[in-house]
Amino acid sequence: MMYSFTREQWWKFIVVVFLMLMNWGLEAYKWQWLMKGVQSISFAKAYKAIFAGQAFAFGTVNNIGEFIGKVAFLDEGNRWRAISLSVVGSISQVIVTFVMGIAGLMCMRSNFVNSHLFKNTFNNIEFNGLLVLLMIVLMILLLLYYQLGWVCKLLERLPMVGKDVYLIEQLDTLHKKELTRILCISLIRFVVFVCQYLLLLQVFKVEANTIDIVWMVCIMFLILAIIPSIAFAELGLRGEIGILLLGLLSTNIAGILLATTGIWFINRVLPAFTGSVFLIRLKLFKQ
Repeated sequence: MMYSFTREQWWKFIVVVFLMLMNWGLEAYKWQWLMKGVQSISFAKAYKAIFAGQAFAFGTVNNIGEFIGKVAFLDEGNRWRAISLSVVGSISQVIVTFVMGIAGLMCMRSNFVNSHLFKNTFNNIEFNGLLVLLMIVLMILLLLYYQLGWVCKLLERLPMVGKDVYLIEQLDTLHKKELTRILCISLIRFVVFVCQYLLLLQVFKVEANTIDIVWMVCIMFLILAIIPSIAFAELGLRGEIGILLLGLLSTNIAGILLATTGIWFINRVLPAFTGSVFLIRLKLFKQ
């Protein structure tokens, strides 16, 4: 299927790119705010650090290497202390993804259970069991997230932590109000992600009820958060999940594939490339 872009479609495509910049800007603000107790950094440096993090995340499972690029823009003595705070930021995004994904599963329950794609895999009891399991995981994540002080005290008792306790002591300074603020930023980022999908699906003529698409995209993000994957090899997985879920709503498979490919390129490839440039410039500057 060939697509000819109208002015309106190009406008939507440009907005998707702008939303990518906005998305990482929100993440940069979150990083800058998390770092205030370790090292004061400018928003511009935080923004570069986030892109650098994407460069490292591109080749690691589920973005595990992201913190390496982020801490590269900190003073050498503060890098290890920042790792635990980076984990807090990541957990906040996972919590939001679980909340929205579970909500999507509950709202789209009938579409899944009655679909020919899932009726041979799930019945009502199994589907409800899956929801309960996901909710238990979510409760555990929320408990750990809002009880960081307790987690710190527990870790301090471990022999392996010992003299390295200073690496996690900053976690004890994060209060519930501050943690909720981080969650709110993560929620806004999630909304930006969903808006990007909606716009690109419109560009590629994937027509379905907007609310249904929103919930399916939420479920897609949940699956991507659970399944181990590497960003540079993630495109095929995104395509398969997109067809599996959005294919329940639309027969435009080509449009779904193009939209998922576009999101992957804009949100993962472009930031990783930009971050690589920032890292090279940083290394040359230090030399």
